Amino acid sequence: MEHVHLAAEEDDLYSGYNDYNPTFDSEELDNDAGFQQAVRTSHGRRPPMTAKFPGTAIGGRALGTSFGSRMPMASSMGRPMTGAVQDGAARPMTAVRAAGYSSAMTRGSTFDPLGQSKGPAPPLEGKSEDTPDEKVKILEKKVNDLIEESCLAHGLGDLQLSLDRAKEAGRKERALVRQREQSGNADHINLDLTYSVLFNLATQYANNDMYAEALNTYQVIVKNKMFSNAGRLKVNMANIHFKQKNYPKAIKLYRMALDQISNSHKEMRIKIMQNIGVVFIRMGQYSDAITSFEHIMSECPNIKTGFNLILCYYAIGDRERMKKAFQKLICVPLGIDEEDKYIPPNDDTHANLVIEAIKNDKLHQMERERKALAEKFIMTSAKLIAPAIEATFAAGFDWCVDMVKSSQYVELANDLEINKAITYLRQRDFNQVGAVETLKTFEKKDSRVKSAAATNLSFLYFLEKDYDQADRYADLAMTADRYNPAALINKGNTVFVKKDYEKAAEFYKEALRNDSSCTEALYNLGLTYKRLGRLEESLDCFLKLHAILRNSAQVMWQLANLFEMLEDPHQAIEWLMQLITVTPTDPQVLAKLGELYDSEGDKSQAFQYYQESFRYFPSNIDVIEWLGAYYIDTQFCEKAIQYFERATLIQPTQVKWQLMVASCYRRSGNYQKALETYKDIHRKFPENVECLRFLVRLCTDMGMKEVQDYATKLKKVEKMKEIREQRVKSAREGSARGTRREGSASSDSGHSSHGTSAKGERLSAKMRALPGSNEPYEASSQRDIDASYVDPLGAPMERPKTAAKKRNEEDEFADEELGDDLLPE
Repeated sequence: MEHVHLAAEEDDLYSGYNDYNPTFDSEELDNDAGFQQAVRTSHGRRPPMTAKFPGTAIGGRALGTSFGSRMPMASSMGRPMTGAVQDGAARPMTAVRAAGYSSAMTRGSTFDPLGQSKGPAPPLEGKSEDTPDEKVKILEKKVNDLIEESCLAHGLGDLQLSLDRAKEAGRKERALVRQREQSGNADHINLDLTYSVLFNLATQYANNDMYAEALNTYQVIVKNKMFSNAGRLKVNMANIHFKQKNYPKAIKLYRMALDQISNSHKEMRIKIMQNIGVVFIRMGQYSDAITSFEHIMSECPNIKTGFNLILCYYAIGDRERMKKAFQKLICVPLGIDEEDKYIPPNDDTHANLVIEAIKNDKLHQMERERKALAEKFIMTSAKLIAPAIEATFAAGFDWCVDMVKSSQYVELANDLEINKAITYLRQRDFNQVGAVETLKTFEKKDSRVKSAAATNLSFLYFLEKDYDQADRYADLAMTADRYNPAALINKGNTVFVKKDYEKAAEFYKEALRNDSSCTEALYNLGLTYKRLGRLEESLDCFLKLHAILRNSAQVMWQLANLFEMLEDPHQAIEWLMQLITVTPTDPQVLAKLGELYDSEGDKSQAFQYYQESFRYFPSNIDVIEWLGAYYIDTQFCEKAIQYFERATLIQPTQVKWQLMVASCYRRSGNYQKALETYKDIHRKFPENVECLRFLVRLCTDMGMKEVQDYATKLKKVEKMKEIREQRVKSAREGSARGTRREGSASSDSGHSSHGTSAKGERLSAKMRALPGSNEPYEASSQRDIDASYVDPLGAPMERPKTAAKKRNEEDEFADEELGDDLLPE
């Protein structure tokens, strides 16, 4: 009982814990017999287990007390030390001990509670791949990887690769099924994996337009009762039949799929019914389509269905139901936020940052696209039904405008008014109660609408050649919106026609600064530089334009014409060769190629292109003239006759073509036919001296009695011609003497009355090919014939002109189209 202490008698329950324990006194180790014995034995010489890092215990044993002869020292509480020898017997270890200590620990061991001194853990034993389960798992992973690769390839647009991966996945999946059957696990087939493989394969077949294979694969899935909800895939099968234009089969499958979808999937059922309505429209069964669309508009209205419903009512001509459908269309909720939401408040910085982040995010882009689509459908519907719902187009359009003004699309009303005016223009209704008056009503509206209306008015007056009004409205459009490129182009056009090319170029440049993609401004700027003689700058403009409009025939023509003006015919030919790949049947381009090859001395190539030009447009006098001269030059006068006869039909009052026909007969030795032709010419043109000379010559050589009559007529005609020339000469001399004191004005007048035009000189040069009255029949030299047909096409043209459409000189520059920024596509 002496060792029993009562709690009440103790002053401190935790006394003695801070007392010094002499066991850990290292200074007395030299006097410790047990420690010295351990040092001298092999156990003491064993190197201690050290830590990898200094101070870290790695060994499995911690510092312990000495063994054997050394007696443990008693604790301050009188309790013997743990594990010490007492009365010759070792005391057994207690169940509760300090962490990291064990009975096997000896002095010299390092503290290592985590056992890190044993080194890294041995590698895990690898699983054997030879077992059936492992083989199945590996195959399943390969199949899933192939399906994923197929989907990724389709997303990247590589349809063939996606199909190859889908086929390979199918082969691997069949091998997996065989593997399961061989291992006796046929009941544990992964149906989800099989469904995924077949569905992906059918989809890739359809994407590659392999519709028969896709239908067969879908049929395998649908007929398998183990696949749940496989009946929905009949929608995909119906889509394929729709692409194949097998509309009855498509409707049947759509209805079968509709029967297998519960009413809880409302959105899916609505989409299928919409597809059914579209198929009925393709079949022309508008009443059945109306039934489907009306059901959708009553259950879940949407923009596309409302538009299709209007089309069906328009097709059957139901005026009242068209109005009701249009009212339903403009009342369809879009489910988007108002634009005011994206206007940042001035005082809240955090809100400004949030709005700036969501102003152009994916959701806002989707909302804008949805709103733009709705506006497009409403505009198209209004333009479609306006002439049908009322007695006149204007009344119908006014009704649509009134309906739109009372709806959520009130901002579309002005655009509808603009389109009303543009429709008048397309109907060639330029009167004051039509387009002009409609557009003038917008002069006091907001700036955007005013600018658009003034732009169209400027273009309208420009077409009517009322350049003052066109200039006025162009200024008005620029005042309303200085950054409107269409207004700047129209202003430049009005300055261009006044031949103030420098100022026009400035307006075109400003339009390009406001909209660098404005091709009309760039084209007009190139033409302006061309008029100013700055050919290199003009060439630069058209080369830039060609980079934007790769297949523009007008741009290629301008480039060819500029290279011709720069005296680079080879480049001009190159551009014309590119041009005929775009417009291979343009006769003017082919004729120009013939002209360039002729100027280069390549007669065979020139003949080929002239012949092609004549084939597409056999009424071009210049081409006909060149071909006739070519055959005369090559001594095939018989072939030249058909071309000159065609020229006679085109210009029956021009005697030169009939003389050329007679000359060809004469050159080919058919004198009787030549004589008949000359007689016919004499009946039509009795005062033609050349015809009478050839008649006298032919009748003399053929010994005919009419020679005296023709000789008498020839003398009379020559005498009358001589008298007429003397009178004209005396009149000119008298006029010159009477007006000599008027200076340069009189000299200019005299020159005008006496001189001949360039065209007249060319015609007279061509007529020199005909032999004179005192020349033999074959006296016309080849040099005269060649000189007669030099440059048959005359001056180069500003732009290509087709047979069906020839532009006036005022239309050589591109004009801004009417309301292009307001018309939805």
